[in-house]
Amino acid sequence: MFNILMLLLIPLILLTSCTSKPYDKLTISATTWVGYSPLFYAKEKGWLKPLNIKLLHLTSLSENMYLYEVGNADAYVGTQYEYSVLVHKMPSLIPVMMFDRSNGGDMIMGNRSVSELQNTSSTIDAYLEMDSINNTLLKDFIERYELQNKKIDYINKDQATIATLDVIGLSRPTIIVTYNPYDMKLHKKGFKELVSTKEGLDLFVVDALFTTEEVLYKHQEQFIALKKLVDAAVADLERDPKAFYSVVKPYLLELSYEEFESSLSKIEWINQTLSPEVKTRMREAHLPIRDLL
Repeated sequence: MFNILMLLLIPLILLTSCTSKPYDKLTISATTWVGYSPLFYAKEKGWLKPLNIKLLHLTSLSENMYLYEVGNADAYVGTQYEYSVLVHKMPSLIPVMMFDRSNGGDMIMGNRSVSELQNTSSTIDAYLEMDSINNTLLKDFIERYELQNKKIDYINKDQATIATLDVIGLSRPTIIVTYNPYDMKLHKKGFKELVSTKEGLDLFVVDALFTTEEVLYKHQEQFIALKKLVDAAVADLERDPKAFYSVVKPYLLELSYEEFESSLSKIEWINQTLSPEVKTRMREAHLPIRDLL
């Protein structure tokens, strides 16, 4: 009972302690992904304002990365793919806060079965965000199901645009690399899930908050406070998912509560604890854990 009470009081304690101290603005960019919903929850609850944290909401994975790269955000949330791209340009880039592990939340959808794709002689249209983790998923899918000899037309679109596709009117075999909650819209348009990070693909995908060592040092108090707020938001979610949903609903592409629950079943929260297996996979992906809050 005491632990539950403390979780309820954390946001209030943090907000009270922050009101007397002005902070430099800290801008964080995030995309529409159920694993980032604790950030949207914190924003809507007013928890970020005393910390002078501005949260930018984007629909494109690649736009999110480019926005950070050109200096329009101080930190960004993303996967190890964006980290692997940017760390070569920014050697001090590090993950500072973990959110979740994809457990079915990233997937390949299509208007044909895998066996039909393997046997087709037609060109396959592949919709994805090329400069994102989508690319890694598609490569793994092609190799795993021996589609290397197929003619594939790669169509680079953001997820908001991809989600407008409809099975009706598509004459060619089509595959879509997407993630939750955009898959919900595509399912309603007639597309079927072929494989995912839970079944059919042996891919390790985690989501984290990334920034440079310099920014972490400059905004250390804000990041530490944000970590506690994210943990408090996840605790609120686990305690009362329906109330949590009502707060973050504007960021979830008009998902129903039942669809939101389904989305949550496709991720594993790792914001507080990293299992030995996750730590091993992170090392294999060259993701450092030394600076994690």
